[in-house]
This record gives sequence, C-alpha cells and structure tokens, in this order.
Amino acid sequence: MNKFLSYEQDEHIVTLTMNEPERRNPLTGNTAVAELLEAIGRIEADRSVRAVILTGAGTAFSSGGNIHDMERHASGNMPGMEIRQDYRRGIQQLPLALFNLEVPVIAAVNGAAIGAGLDLACMCDIRIASERAKFAESFVKLGIIPGDGGAWLLPRIVGVSRAAELTFTGQTIDAQQALEWNLVSRVVAHDELLYVAQGLARTIAANPPHAVRLAKRLLREGMHCRLDTLLEMSAAYQALSHQTADHREAVAAFIEKRTPAFRG
Repeated sequence: MNKFLSYEQDEHIVTLTMNEPERRNPLTGNTAVAELLEAIGRIEADRSVRAVILTGAGTAFSSGGNIHDMERHASGNMPGMEIRQDYRRGIQQLPLALFNLEVPVIAAVNGAAIGAGLDLACMCDIRIASERAKFAESFVKLGIIPGDGGAWLLPRIVGVSRAAELTFTGQTIDAQQALEWNLVSRVVAHDELLYVAQGLARTIAANPPHAVRLAKRLLREGMHCRLDTLLEMSAAYQALSHQTADHREAVAAFIEKRTPAFRG
C-alpha cells in the first residue's frame, strides 16, 4: 500500500503532502491519521524543524471522512460505545497533536477542504488558499456533527455567528468568501500557492526558533485561559528567552547593525 503522506524536508522547513488524490485525500478509511501523527512526532523530535507546510495532492486539500468508511458506523452493527472509541483513538488525536505541536504549521489549501478536511485546516496556525479552494463544514448534510473538534476550532477563527452559519447549513464557500470571513489569511493564484507558503515558512524559520515556539504556545493557550494566567506564562517564557544565545545575538546584531545568525 502506498503511503498517504509524503514527508519532505528542505533545511528547516518540512512539507507534508496528503497524497491520495484519486480519493481526494480522505482522512478516514486509510492510514491518514496514523501517518499524520507519526509525522508530528517526528517533527517534535527534530529540533532543526522550524516551520511546517501541510497541503494536498491533486484537486483537493482533503475531502474529510471517507463516505464508505462511514457505512460501518451507519450499519447499526457497531455499538455506540465502540464508535465513540473509534473517534477518540482515531481522528480526535489530530487536533490535540497539532494544538500541542510547538512548530508553526501553514495549511496551503490547494482545493476543496470539506468536513474534517476543513477542520484539519483549522487545526493549523495559518491558512493560505489557492484561488481554487473551497470550504465546507458539511457534516450536517450527512446527518452527523463535527466529531473532530471543529465546533471548538471554527468559532475561534471566524466568530460564533459565521461558524454557526457554516455548521448549520453545510454550505460551501469559495476562497474569496473565506478570506472575507478571516478563515484564511490570503488567497493566491493556484500555481503560486506552494511558492507563497514556502516564502512564509522561510520568513518564520529565519527567526529565533525558541521565540517562535514559545510565541505559538502563548497564542494557543490564550485561546482558552484567563489573562492573568497568560501573563504568568508570558513572564516565565520571557525569562527563559532573555537567557538564550539567540536573544543575545539579536541584541548584538541590532546594536552592531548587522544581520543576526540564529542557531537555535
């Protein structure tokens, strides 16, 4: 069986490509979750990685859940508690793994991001869309609900009202509407998508990696903690940052009017 995910590293940047284009890169009924979790673990263990790009091969970013795999759950032959464990041990591991990954992840949305595919894009830190991209929180069309964290992620990105509209209607929006709704940060020509994503990844990777990692952690924690808690975390992280060689190098380079060399 061919691998679902390709893993390519160019210096400090890893590009993950979902590579099952004939089925529009589904996230269930295959090894997608296991391979994505393995890749995240590999990135966590490799301190040289400073930025990640996640994209899809073919015409889709990801079509989400495999409809044929859903037949198992819809058959009436699986107890509800077994289905619950399928979710907990399967796709629900992805939002937790990506949430806790300290390396920034850019979703380069090359085409349709549907259902769990949209939620996967929302698990990333930054979303850049091809002009051909389309987005739908389409679970309701199949008589199910977002089972992978979309109900937590989407309102924090587009706001409660727009998240409710997408979730309750299951409607599809194009890249331009996604930009207007702040679902993506920019829309680019299809042929330039990876080029733009790589440029952004290189800009991120050029910064002191400890500062980027800790800043991402603060942004993530800020999504659900109190201000006083975040300030305490910020003070602790800042104390660590002031003691790093990269901070000393940044200050020295600024004073000496030269380009800094960050070593991580």
